[in-house]
Amino acid sequence: MTDSQSADLDTAGGRAPSSSFPRRTVHLDFHTGPAIPDVGASFDGDAFARTFRDAHVDSVTVFAKCHHGLLYSRSDRPERHPGLAPDLDLLGEQIAALHGAGIRAPIYLSVQCDEYAADHHPDWLALTADLQQVRRPTAGAFEASWQILDMSSPYADYLADQLAEILDLYGPVDGIFLDMCWDQPSASVWAIAGMRADGLDPRAPADRDRYARLVAHRYMARYQAMIEPAVVAGSPQAVWFNSRPKARLVEERRFVRHIEVEALPTGGWGYAYLPYVARLVRGLGRPALSHTGRFHRSWGDMASLKPRAALLYECCQILAHGLSNGVGDLLEPGGQPNAAVYELVGSVYAHVESCEPFVDGARHLVDIALVVDPEQGDAPGDAVIGAVRGLQQLRHQFGVVPLGADLDPDVVVVVPESTPLDDGLCDRLLAHARAGGRLVLAAAAVPAGPCGDALLAGLGVARRGTLEFSTVFLDMTGPDNALVPGGVPVRVAGPAHRLEPLAGTEVLLGLLEPYFERAYDHFSGHSYTPPARPAGCAAVLQHEQAIVLGVPLLSGIAAEGNTEYRQVLGALLDRLLARPVLRAGGPVHLETAAVRAEHHTAVHLLSFVPSRLGRDLDLVLDPFPLVDLELAVRSASAPSRVTVQPRDELLPFTFADGYVTTTVSCTDGHAVVVLED
Repeated sequence: MTDSQSADLDTAGGRAPSSSFPRRTVHLDFHTGPAIPDVGASFDGDAFARTFRDAHVDSVTVFAKCHHGLLYSRSDRPERHPGLAPDLDLLGEQIAALHGAGIRAPIYLSVQCDEYAADHHPDWLALTADLQQVRRPTAGAFEASWQILDMSSPYADYLADQLAEILDLYGPVDGIFLDMCWDQPSASVWAIAGMRADGLDPRAPADRDRYARLVAHRYMARYQAMIEPAVVAGSPQAVWFNSRPKARLVEERRFVRHIEVEALPTGGWGYAYLPYVARLVRGLGRPALSHTGRFHRSWGDMASLKPRAALLYECCQILAHGLSNGVGDLLEPGGQPNAAVYELVGSVYAHVESCEPFVDGARHLVDIALVVDPEQGDAPGDAVIGAVRGLQQLRHQFGVVPLGADLDPDVVVVVPESTPLDDGLCDRLLAHARAGGRLVLAAAAVPAGPCGDALLAGLGVARRGTLEFSTVFLDMTGPDNALVPGGVPVRVAGPAHRLEPLAGTEVLLGLLEPYFERAYDHFSGHSYTPPARPAGCAAVLQHEQAIVLGVPLLSGIAAEGNTEYRQVLGALLDRLLARPVLRAGGPVHLETAAVRAEHHTAVHLLSFVPSRLGRDLDLVLDPFPLVDLELAVRSASAPSRVTVQPRDELLPFTFADGYVTTTVSCTDGHAVVVLED
């Protein structure tokens, strides 16, 4: 990362959107095939706008062009939807109705999915290396799926013409949402010619990937330059390129004024996605919103509603992470929103709106910075997800920062095993530790070679290779266990490093090895060979304010979920973090977020438990009540009063040793405890 890319990265916190940024939005999907008749025939502008106004919605993304490649504007282009009445400007009437109710109306266009263009210009299609058509989802010629266009073909100009017309007809616009913008490698004649012109080898998969990134950045810059002058003056929104990894925004934020996170938990993203991505994007200097959906499953599941508890949880989680809310809906072909949908959305958005005054303009209070590699994308693997899950379950307040972020001396820096360290970051981590900074470092992240060896030596550790066993054991009962008393040896899967303490280093947890490595012709028992003896090396060591992990503890939290993994992580952080921002009891699923506004501190409490309801579906059905939860919040002085919001109930409290302590009950899954100055 260059200095210019990292200069304004928040090290871990990040501010909530300003008051001018929309807070409760709807993304109104409208992918309507050409065989559907009477499109927009039941549209009523007054009823349309009233539906959203009554549901506490302040911005609705409306469709100019869908994945079918069809237009819903007053265009004379041949790709205008054939089911629209000739005199119906559905897009224009939607915008006018929403603006009349004081609601923003950014405009949606599909990019790489365009069935009309694909059918009329098959030479514009993206092709695999064996010259097969790219489809999403992957399907045969006689199965329904989206055909994918090649943005290095003349299709990029075709889309630019459509975009220019929309900007001319409806400008100034509230913003443009361009969807389906991932990096698409292609072996088309257009892509091959482009790769050769850029000095790349079309035969090399890495060069095809590199060219796909170049193509995306070029069209993003091109369309951004078209859109920016046509946006309403002062708008915090201009253009959003969807379907790109949010982790890549460290580099790509130059193309956007704001961020949108697509994260439908039941639609494939899961409930572990947003807690990672939200923490990454909130420090990037852009206001952000996150979409969930009203669907039982995902986009297109229009004949369903998710339980209110699930939508409430998802929207309150978005709010707690400092993002604006978005709910995905799918407009019925007739053009009128479904009343039941907006009864649900409105009931949740009313609660969200009542909580917003207590978190507007606030910054997250953090004790810990989790260092990640943005190139690993939005699904960074077990080590990062395990760290996020473990820290969340321990109630620690933390942020996620990219490799190039400054190392804040006031927070604990955590480097999971999957974060690759180069020589520069090794040097910065060593300087951080030598200056008294607190550090938890997985040895697996440290590269072999002089710089990595110097880092470990500076942290009081020598690495002597790895153990030859695929399974080792934390010695939870041995004399070296200074962390979690009692218990049994605990299995850890994955490579373990042979770490030895140097002078001044304490072994916090020992390591056991099995009798032998398990093999098809040499095994014992059902699962793995049992522990036999001390391995002669440490699992966890501490030197001054730095702790080094020799085992993939964080990966284990995600992959295995043993309680002991979380207990060990908690005990390690207790050694480095004597006075955390927040201490909270309660069940392990409780999620917390502490934020500081101008005149108060607020703490979100979220108590919901997703359940496995289908083969691959986790869903929330009910809130989990909190009763007499004890909460202690670090504070420089005693507050004037403590309340639980939005019900504005006074809470008794004490102030001692720099902590405000109170007890709170919450039966509906979400509450905000507010400490007023």
